[in-house]
Order: sequence, then structure tokens, then C-alpha cells
Amino acid sequence: MAQVIPGENEGIESTIRRFKREVSKAGIFPDMRKHRHFETPIEKAKRKMLAKHKQKKRKFRF
Repeated sequence: MAQVIPGENEGIESTIRRFKREVSKAGIFPDMRKHRHFETPIEKAKRKMLAKHKQKKRKFRF
């Protein structure tokens, strides 16, 4: 869980910017997107197959 304590003379904009940076470092958004809706086993297999195919394509690229 990301947590940011604002400084004594720190503005709200910089505090929010630091919070966003902490959230992105923690990897919360990708995890949230992954669990946003239910995925059937067929959809899951298709997604994994496409990811594997993309990875192979990148590997053999020069």
C-alpha cells in the first residue's frame, strides 16, 4: 500500500505527485486492471497465448 506523508511546507500538488509516483512504483495500477472483471478460463488462455506469441516475436527480432 502506497502512503505519503506531506511535509510541513509542502504544497498539495507536490504531495499528489509524490503519491502518484509511489503508486506507480508499487505496481498497483496494472494489478487493479488485471482484477477489474472476471476472466473466463478460455479468455485467460487466449491472453496468455497472445503474450507468449508477442514475446517470441520480440525475441527473434533483430
